[in-house]
Amino acid sequence: MRMPKFNNNKLIARFQDFRQKIYNCFESCSDACMDLLDALAGNTGANSIAELSLSPLFPRSYNSIYKAIQKSFNTNIQEKNNEVEEKEEKEQEEPNKLIRVVSELIDQPQQRPFYLFGTDTTPHPRPYARTLAERGYIYQPNTIKGNKPINIGHCYSILSILPEKETDSHAAWAIPLSGERVSLDQSGTGVASDQIQSVMSDTSLPWSEKLCVLVGDTAYSERSFLCEQSKHKNLVLIARVRSNRIFYQSPLVDKSKKKPGRQKKYGERFDLGDGETWHGSSETTQIQQTTRKGRLLNITILAWNQMLMRGTKEQKMYRHPFTLLRVHVTDDTGNSVWKPMWLIVIGDRREEISPTVAYQSFRQRFDLEHMFRFSKQRLLMTEFQTPDVEHEENWIRLVMLSYVQLWAAKDLASHLPRPWERYLEQSNDKIVTPSVVQRDFQTIISEIGKPGHSPKPRGNSLGRVTGQTQPKRSKHPVVKKQSKSTPDKQKAA
Repeated sequence: MRMPKFNNNKLIARFQDFRQKIYNCFESCSDACMDLLDALAGNTGANSIAELSLSPLFPRSYNSIYKAIQKSFNTNIQEKNNEVEEKEEKEQEEPNKLIRVVSELIDQPQQRPFYLFGTDTTPHPRPYARTLAERGYIYQPNTIKGNKPINIGHCYSILSILPEKETDSHAAWAIPLSGERVSLDQSGTGVASDQIQSVMSDTSLPWSEKLCVLVGDTAYSERSFLCEQSKHKNLVLIARVRSNRIFYQSPLVDKSKKKPGRQKKYGERFDLGDGETWHGSSETTQIQQTTRKGRLLNITILAWNQMLMRGTKEQKMYRHPFTLLRVHVTDDTGNSVWKPMWLIVIGDRREEISPTVAYQSFRQRFDLEHMFRFSKQRLLMTEFQTPDVEHEENWIRLVMLSYVQLWAAKDLASHLPRPWERYLEQSNDKIVTPSVVQRDFQTIISEIGKPGHSPKPRGNSLGRVTGQTQPKRSKHPVVKKQSKSTPDKQKAA
């Protein structure tokens, strides 16, 4: 069967240029790494990492997969110690090449005057990997009611950019920019703070010195995280807060009755769980929304400006006022669809974000959940069983890059209709989801080509010498993180 020809040469050139830059980012085994990315992005039937070697996009043996994972983001093992120190200093000065390459795929927003980012953590359970280091108790939702939502393994913090949607029914995409493992001596918010710092401080990225909005769940409404993000002048954070939090109004300043001594920093108490403590809202917004199934929803947003939260000596939160939003969604009969949601909007440029835009931006945060589910089900994100922590981290980054490849090829996939889709009207735009692009990825690569070189058979390896034995790997205990009241020594469970 003859492969279809693509008409838009600009799309092909842009996709080829992106793949060439990704190819140049690999320090060693570039050809095998690109073949692995293609096999992973075009995977439609493999259930394990070794089965990826059966893909037509991976013309190598299965052992090349593990070599590519090992060499993809690691430096040469024989590198001298003095050269390692010089390279670490150079990496701190230069921006991340992968983030710069991925950022070139993100078009400047047209409908909203800001770039939208989202951050969250995802579990990587490894309960039976006793030789894997730094395993701990991680949070993992459980569908069985009454079971504790915990597991044993690692946790990864993912920072993604949420592209602008043309319509509400547009496909859910979240383009990952950075993925870092949360070590035992760190928290998810601490790792996310470092990721945001590296992205916001890079002046070569397109969103430098432009308004950026970050959305996060309740874990990112902690005082320490909010205080750290308030240092970025062009960043506005929208985070969900629990309904039992207590905030305060800004104190009223009466210059006619100025008293000696220190001025009051907090005003009246504002308990989210006690409606009697609420004062009049600064703004009330009512909008309507229609779901994909045609259900009409009425959304009421109450906004309170210049709200404060308690701080500490190091984290002086009275210097960082925020806007508090209460979102209540009802159906056409007036019944609540779900529990009212509380959001805070904090940042020096928070006044540029209206309550409606803040709510719509936070709703797009759930696209991260779609990205995590797709990566685990279709990109084998949690299927790599390795006893080396570094190899597991490399695999997570490769999965993220394969997802980015699907995003880069989504415009080309729209030109590949199936036989029963050829007779549809041209105005009938189909929703290009990650699954649709993955289905057509093999056809795209076979038509466009790939960077690098094809493999050359080298013959069979001699293998191990007769009688040679491999040392057994040491087993590591499961480490339990301590509470704030316990000493700094790690406890082994």
